[in-house]
Amino acid sequence: MPADPITPRELYLNRRTWLRGGLIAAGMGATALVYQRLNGVDLVVSEQPALEGFVPVPPDGLARGFTTTEPTNSLAAITNYNNFYEFSTDKDGVAAAAKDFDTTGWKLEVGGLVTKPRTYDLDDLRRRFPPEERIYRMRCVEAWSMVIPWAGFPIASLLAEVQPLSSAKYVAFETLHDPARMPNQKRAVLPWPYVEGLRMDEAMNPLAILATGLYGQHLPPQDGAPIRLVVPWKYGFKGIKSIVKITLTDRQPPSTWNIQAPGEYGFYANVNPTHDHPRWSQATEQRLGESGRRDTLMFNGYADQVAHLYAGQDLHVDY
Repeated sequence: MPADPITPRELYLNRRTWLRGGLIAAGMGATALVYQRLNGVDLVVSEQPALEGFVPVPPDGLARGFTTTEPTNSLAAITNYNNFYEFSTDKDGVAAAAKDFDTTGWKLEVGGLVTKPRTYDLDDLRRRFPPEERIYRMRCVEAWSMVIPWAGFPIASLLAEVQPLSSAKYVAFETLHDPARMPNQKRAVLPWPYVEGLRMDEAMNPLAILATGLYGQHLPPQDGAPIRLVVPWKYGFKGIKSIVKITLTDRQPPSTWNIQAPGEYGFYANVNPTHDHPRWSQATEQRLGESGRRDTLMFNGYADQVAHLYAGQDLHVDY
């Protein structure tokens, strides 16, 4: 297997991908016969329980970057076209492989350089951090994109409870490592467990959330249940899924794709249309459900909210 199993742009941006994406994007408003089976794949219906205490985007959400005027992709599209290598390297196959994933008894450990380390269960998280709606663009490093109505809470709210020490400069994240429940972890596709990280000021930005829901419902397994990272100005691989551990540290933490292919995937992973991937251009993207390509925006369109974090930093040195 090549060092980097992310699909080259010319292979996935083909007629099969955009045609399937266009059909499932209309899925929830069409009859089951229209989208039940496409390309030999049965689409998975991912209706989840409604979130309790759900808070819609606030009235000033557009100005703050919390929402967009662009139409959202359908639930069918968002839940049937996924990168989640712990279950499958086939985007079409993740939903089926993850559909029985059980999050009963889930724990989230938060520690490291903090005053009050603690471990949360799902009831703790839902009670202490009501799910707030955020409608974000998602730009994959593979040059396709979606618009997704997440529900979650600011990372800053969680960090405020554990009280970071002044020596904490980074926030490290870790996915569950359980090959019995995540069967593709039995293969050496990536170094397991999946790990990611943010600089402290990135994690404290209001756009950075821990998502626990989608379309006002609990997060489905294929999209990272029960809790995942969402940082909309960065490429999608930064959005680590099914998180079990968050550690504050004084050193830059490892990032799985940077470990796997350091010449192609860096720690920051900021969306930058002027900095091409070594094997394809990042100047344009394919929005799932659209037949044409659109220009990619600097910081995925969130420059007003995050550009100041990188003042003086050479954005061509590191993704």
